[in-house]
Amino acid sequence: MTLPHPTPDQISLPIVLAVLGDPTRLAIVRYLASKEGVPLNCSKFLDLASKTNLSYHLAKLREAGVTRAEVVGTSRLITLRRDDLDQRFPGLLDSVIAAAGTDPALPAVGVSEADVPA
Repeated sequence: MTLPHPTPDQISLPIVLAVLGDPTRLAIVRYLASKEGVPLNCSKFLDLASKTNLSYHLAKLREAGVTRAEVVGTSRLITLRRDDLDQRFPGLLDSVIAAAGTDPALPAVGVSEADVPA
């Protein structure tokens, strides 16, 4: 099964900005950027929302062209489409991630005892 993704030329700035305006989706993007290049299972984001709600947010990110979702068995592996976004809107993703990194209002993702300094 293959999920539809927009081509780089189909990625629209107003849609990307609208999608990133949601705190949950912005937290997902911030976490994906911190794990750059590592495909993450959807379960990494269960701290943020129920499975149904999370599916909705991940679909919005994929449909906007911000993320890529690859179906592997019963799992979906999520990656950030940094190259496509940087090609289309140079510097946008870095600016958004930098601003999100300092926003205490965003929900935490993937925080476990191993991630918290002693």
